[in-house]
Amino acid sequence: MKPPVSVLIVDDSALVRGSLAEILSSDPRLLVLPPASDPFVAAARMKERVPDVIVLDVEMPRMDGITFLRRLMAQHPIPVVMCSGAAENGSRVAFEALDAGAVEVISKPSIGTKQYFEESRDAICNVVYAASQVRVRSRRPVPVTPKLSADAVLPKTRAAQPSGLADSIVVVGASTGGTDALANLLSELPAGMPGMVIVQHMPEYFTASFAERLDRISALSVKEAEEGDEVRPGQVLLARGNHHLVLQRRQKSFRVNLLDGPPVSRHRPSVDVLFRSAAQQAGSSAIGVLLTGMGDDGATGMLELKEAGAYTIAQDKDSSVVFGMPNEAIKRGGVERVLPLNRIAAALIQLAKERKA
Repeated sequence: MKPPVSVLIVDDSALVRGSLAEILSSDPRLLVLPPASDPFVAAARMKERVPDVIVLDVEMPRMDGITFLRRLMAQHPIPVVMCSGAAENGSRVAFEALDAGAVEVISKPSIGTKQYFEESRDAICNVVYAASQVRVRSRRPVPVTPKLSADAVLPKTRAAQPSGLADSIVVVGASTGGTDALANLLSELPAGMPGMVIVQHMPEYFTASFAERLDRISALSVKEAEEGDEVRPGQVLLARGNHHLVLQRRQKSFRVNLLDGPPVSRHRPSVDVLFRSAAQQAGSSAIGVLLTGMGDDGATGMLELKEAGAYTIAQDKDSSVVFGMPNEAIKRGGVERVLPLNRIAAALIQLAKERKA
């Protein structure tokens, strides 16, 4: 008999690691090695034993799965099956994974993960086993593109004077862990809040459905932003994936413009671009909020908001899934107040009342 195919699971979720390990171990053709919580742990595991197949998540702290996959294919090609909620068939993430060298992409839901895996047991085991039969080739490392600032999309200008504006405006940025953080935040806000604009790092095929989900759980009206949408009290506009979103002042109100342009801080949409436009167009009438996320997108923009007179809030370390973006904003001096997630809604409600008075 052939020896079983060794499989290394790399995922930051303990639930996913446990569920996948249980399912794959039920197949006698497969041998599950001790799982890894991120690419750095995986690299340490591989020094002890190189697996036949890797099952890899996309969104992880410290290093994302696509970056790890590219490095793996350049240095030590191994069949990789991407398994992620952000990598549904046809999505940008799925194409990136396949382009980087993944053999196959399987999706996982954000809720009901264990049940989904159990119902898909045979299919998942067959995909992983079939991947072990694929002969992968070494790929040249992809050149690292320069990390661009908001200047690449929106030149820096002086902040606007808030005189004549009808109301405040709230701008929010989030990345890793932000989907749950935004759901929690919006579910606690009343219908009469000032208009809000949000950038959540997310592929373009997901933002419309995410906006619909937020709309169902919030007293506010939530929609995916479209070109020319007016920012109105009681409404939340979510930036469309793969498009930068900027504010444009029209007398006493604001509208949004969707821009292509290059990625800023390696993201499109970029929080830095939104925050800069808010600093320029709304000035001290803006309220900036930076939630959980990996990297530093939004940190520079939040400093510009503060310098323009806006009030700025960052999520604290203990309540953040990844304390990257908020921490960078704090270190650069752009944050007025650091709060746990469960206190940000109350702070926004109080600020809105004070601004109206």
